[in-house]
Amino acid sequence: MPLYELIEQPDLDDPVLVLAVEGWIDAGLAAATAADVLSDQLDTITVARFSTDDLLDYRARRPIAHLENGVLRGLTWPSLELRAAADLEGKELLLLVGAEPDRLWQQFTGEVVDLALDFGARMCVGLGAYPFAAPHTRPPRVACTASTPSLADGGFLRASLDFPGGIQAAIEQGCHSRGIGSVGLWAQIPHYLPPAMPFPAGSVALIEALARIGELSLPFGDLPGRAEATRNRLDELIAQNPEHVAMLHQLETAYEEAAAPRSFAPEDLPTGDELVAELEQFLRDQRGGEA
Repeated sequence: MPLYELIEQPDLDDPVLVLAVEGWIDAGLAAATAADVLSDQLDTITVARFSTDDLLDYRARRPIAHLENGVLRGLTWPSLELRAAADLEGKELLLLVGAEPDRLWQQFTGEVVDLALDFGARMCVGLGAYPFAAPHTRPPRVACTASTPSLADGGFLRASLDFPGGIQAAIEQGCHSRGIGSVGLWAQIPHYLPPAMPFPAGSVALIEALARIGELSLPFGDLPGRAEATRNRLDELIAQNPEHVAMLHQLETAYEEAAAPRSFAPEDLPTGDELVAELEQFLRDQRGGEA
């Protein structure tokens, strides 16, 4: 039996399959936020809904219980859906959003690729983000995991390494093996931010890269304003600590030279925990001053 229920069968014209599945590396929540903005700003319809009973371990991704004045009003269960949408000029997309499966990866991958072929997908693009020694004062750079040298040569950062793959890597490879060009886009997020802190500039970078490689016209919603507010907040925080100011200057110099910083060791860098503690105190002080 298939792992999904087919909800709609729209007649799509060469859509781009966009992967934004939660559960793997997504520093600054860049991919999740980008997917949320696209889902909110574009008219979407659910074309297929996957069985989370079969694919997920609910002990790892528990449903959210809603309690009101002592009364349990219901549960919100994790979901995994394929949605169709059109960009601002009418070009079509397929968005795979929801929780990364815990099991049956090969079957799930095969069925996603089958659906992509059935809907005539012309390209598969995965979204992600990882922590890197990069300054928050510069636009995040985007690295790629491409299926062909020509796709990798699209103005993205390239590297050679072995790393644990997520379900998106499996789908990208599955698409490539069946004739759909694929590329993963990975925004570099400042390493000194805590993992759960949103970094909207990373989401902007991902949407820009997706629009460019997919030849799409995509909305940004309120991301530019949120990115500016986050930068201003971090600027004010870092300005209070001379060591953090020095670190930022080094990162900015390395960014301009397009090379990783080499003048200090990783253990010399302030950690995300250190900075988030200062950020939380900074925000508490601000709220106290406004009272």
